[in-house]
Amino acid sequence: MSQLNRPYLKWLMIMGIIEGISTLVLFFVAMPLKHVWGHDMAVTVAGGLHGILFLILIGMFIVGKAMVPLSTRLVWWGIIGAIVPFGPFIVDVMLYRLYTGNSREDQQA
Repeated sequence: MSQLNRPYLKWLMIMGIIEGISTLVLFFVAMPLKHVWGHDMAVTVAGGLHGILFLILIGMFIVGKAMVPLSTRLVWWGIIGAIVPFGPFIVDVMLYRLYTGNSREDQQA
């Protein structure tokens, strides 16, 4: 296996955590503020920020294919995980295993 770009992988995990938290803030803070208390601006701000973070995470996974290098399978898991609530946290477990060298892909090779 080729040498991993560990700093990029670490930033990818951090970005996954940040994007995952932004999703939770949007769903569990901003949306109740809008629908229960009528504060429309909460969703506008949180949704815009979440959208930017989502695009950055997707871009980082695509660039990570060449930079880390990530397997195509892991890139797809990262993109799908970014769409699903709590997905970035699950994908971060896979990235952490790769970071520490305990990846199933390493064991199969």
